[in-house]
Amino acid sequence: MQRTMSDSPDLAHAGRARTAAEPARVDAAFAQHREDPLARFLNLLALARSEPRQLEPTAMSLATVGDDGRPSSRIVLLKDADARGLTFFTNLDSHKGRELRAHPDAALLFHWQALELQIRFEGRATQVPDAEADAYFATRPRASQLGAWASAQSHELSSREALMQALQDATQRFQGQDVPRPPRWGGFRLVPALIEFWRADPARLHQREEYRREAIDARWTMRLLNP
Repeated sequence: MQRTMSDSPDLAHAGRARTAAEPARVDAAFAQHREDPLARFLNLLALARSEPRQLEPTAMSLATVGDDGRPSSRIVLLKDADARGLTFFTNLDSHKGRELRAHPDAALLFHWQALELQIRFEGRATQVPDAEADAYFATRPRASQLGAWASAQSHELSSREALMQALQDATQRFQGQDVPRPPRWGGFRLVPALIEFWRADPARLHQREEYRREAIDARWTMRLLNP
C-alpha cells in the first residue's frame, strides 16, 4: 500500500531541541573579524572544535556538478584551511574527483547545530600539488593508507570479499615498508568567491551575511541578506 504524507511523521511541526552552546559566547565570536571572512571562518571553526556537543566540526557537505548538469553532494572532511582556501582529499577517480576535474565550480557547507551556525562557500576547486598530497597522506593511519590502495572509490564493486582481497593484496605488497600515496589519490583546494555566514534566530529571522569577491586578490564586499 502506498504511503501518503499523512502516514509519515509530522515533520512540518517537529520543532527542534534547544541544545545550542551559550548564545552570548557564539554571538561574540560571530561578530569578530567581520572585515576578513576567511579569518572569521577560522575563528568560528576553532569555536566549533572546542564545543563538546558539536560532533565532527570539520565535516562539510561538498556539492559538485556533472557533465549532464545534475548536482550531487556528499560529506567530506576539511583537512586544511587558510588564506588560500579550504582543502580536502579524495580518490581523484571517484565521482567527486572526476566531476571536480571536469567542472571545478563547487560549493561547501558547514552546519554546526550545537552553535546554531551555518557557513557556506562557493568557488573553484583546484588540485593541490603532489608534494602537499604526499605530506598529508603520510600522516594518515596505515589502515587508511592501505584502504586507499584497495578501493577504486565510486566504481562498481563485485563483492565485499573482492574489496577485502584487494586490501589483503595491498597489505602484503607494502609489508615492512612505508605506504606511498596512490597515483589516483590527491587533494583539492576550494578557493572561495562567496562566503555566507548564517546565525539562527528563534523566530526564523536568521542573520545572514554574504561576502563576495571578483578575483582572488580582490577585496571582499559584504551585504546582508533577508532570512
